[in-house]
Amino acid sequence: MAGLNAEHINPFLIAATKILKDMCFVDVKIGKPYVKDTDFTDETLVIIIGITGEIRGQAMIAFPDVVACDIASKMIMMPVTQLDELSTSAVCELGNMIMGNTATIFSTKGVGIDITPPTLCSGNVSFSNNFSQNVCIPLVYDDSKVIEINVAIK
Repeated sequence: MAGLNAEHINPFLIAATKILKDMCFVDVKIGKPYVKDTDFTDETLVIIIGITGEIRGQAMIAFPDVVACDIASKMIMMPVTQLDELSTSAVCELGNMIMGNTATIFSTKGVGIDITPPTLCSGNVSFSNNFSQNVCIPLVYDDSKVIEINVAIK
């Protein structure tokens, strides 16, 4: 696949908005995509899921810790004030659902992809990627809570 375009990004956004609405009862507004370095600061939870097949690369879903707690609270239907094993498991499963739906959307377009199990990172972390540019699309809910969908595919 040549350059990255809307046909490559839209399945991620369609899946993310649907899963967030269905599983977390959250309506998100899609922000403007931009090229972003893959540097994440303290108090950030990042789910990394690899993509193989006709499209290759990775997706990273990044949450400030307070947003991850809010999303986990909605998923497990009880208050979450700090990230623990249960809440991080819930957020990882959210990443799996988003990427599984993304793979399904690609398959309806005749593009076969597989995804890897999620890898969870937290804190101050930086990734270097010479493979492809990282495109970040912010998803905003409740006016100020942001979930970043980062896509680096080829």
